[in-house]
Amino acid sequence: MTLAYWCVLVAALMPFTFTGIAKFTGGRYNNYSPREFLEKQEGFRKRAHWAQLNSFEAFPIFAAAVIIAHLTGGEQGYIDTLAMAFIAIRVVYGVMYLGNFALLRTLVWGAGLGCCIAIFAAGA
Repeated sequence: MTLAYWCVLVAALMPFTFTGIAKFTGGRYNNYSPREFLEKQEGFRKRAHWAQLNSFEAFPIFAAAVIIAHLTGGEQGYIDTLAMAFIAIRVVYGVMYLGNFALLRTLVWGAGLGCCIAIFAAGA
């Protein structure tokens, strides 16, 4: 199994980190209506929920890019490096989201998208 494939697993699990922050860092979590509970959160907990949603949204393009780059014979070291960069960027993105740094968050998001595009192109 390649390092890039392991990064796909990390990216798949990353949203749950933000979910945990949103649900369990304050207040009494309501498991009977979790979506309603999350929508009522404020401050960094609300932003953690939004980071969770964005992480789920970013996952498909990343996973597809890694799989396609592998299938089309892209250079493995390059794919691995970009996949690790994507994970690091997504961690920074989450920190920017929690800290409410909107402009920086957007720039970091763009870097993550750029990694995905570069991974796709690696197999070209």
